[in-house]
Amino acid sequence: MIFKDFGLTFSKAGEVIESVSEPYMTVDLMASFDGTEVISHKLKKDARWGMGPDDGWNALEFIYVIEGELLVTLNNTKMVVKKGDYVKAAPIQKDCLFYATVDTEFLYVTSQPVFHHYSNILHKFKNIADEVEQKDGYTSDHCSRILNLSMLIGENMNLSSKEMHQLNIGSYLHDLGKVKVPDHVLNKPGKLTEQEWTIMKAHPTYGRIMMEETNFPILMEAAAIVEQHHERYNGSGYPYALKKEDILMGSSIVAVVDSYDAMTTDRVYRKGMSKEEALTEIKNCRETLYHPDVVDIFLSLEKEI
Repeated sequence: MIFKDFGLTFSKAGEVIESVSEPYMTVDLMASFDGTEVISHKLKKDARWGMGPDDGWNALEFIYVIEGELLVTLNNTKMVVKKGDYVKAAPIQKDCLFYATVDTEFLYVTSQPVFHHYSNILHKFKNIADEVEQKDGYTSDHCSRILNLSMLIGENMNLSSKEMHQLNIGSYLHDLGKVKVPDHVLNKPGKLTEQEWTIMKAHPTYGRIMMEETNFPILMEAAAIVEQHHERYNGSGYPYALKKEDILMGSSIVAVVDSYDAMTTDRVYRKGMSKEEALTEIKNCRETLYHPDVVDIFLSLEKEI
């Protein structure tokens, strides 16, 4: 409803300009004018959201918690933000990660536009990742499982807020590049030929290129996690046969989690292992295929997996 004489617009509950919905998050653009945006975020329990600095970014950012509770991580400092509390930055100087300890809703106000660019691109990529995983024989929540387990390990390894912000995106989009792999290769139930395997091994690089082409710093930074998640501690991985500390820690985390999920998932060509069998396999490959520190933390979280 618009009162033209007064320049006012009234909207009923549920009416938004544009909306992006994910399994763990709903983002609604409530108002936009002259670069300023008012955005509603609804995070499910255990969901995460982050923001960080960007070249040329000089905006006011204001977050007001309407319902629920957020655990905010900035570097190694953590604080709890509850209903009625707010966080602001002008501009933000460091990557900041928000974790919903319960179902949470907050308003995010920014003096420079972000919704149409960043949210829409990330939404598009997540849809592609979900579609790829289903075509590859996984259930639709494979990406979410990889994200949640990766973040759990990262938190227990005390990664910085910047590393966690990158891991939050890179873990979910780890197989984004498989969209470039032909279906007859991706869905082949038998052993791949040498030529087909060469095509398959290119998917981490495809994913990195897709993310870098967005020109969004956080996606460009997280792209390295995507490209390296099939590298292995002893140098037997791909695409570059990187070894040990040459592999990003975020990629080493995704490597363990992705392998575990693949082992325990029923596929067209085989039945998944039991949890116990998969954990034993991960343990046996400690310091050969997988980073020993990541394996130790992963095994210590057995009850939470």
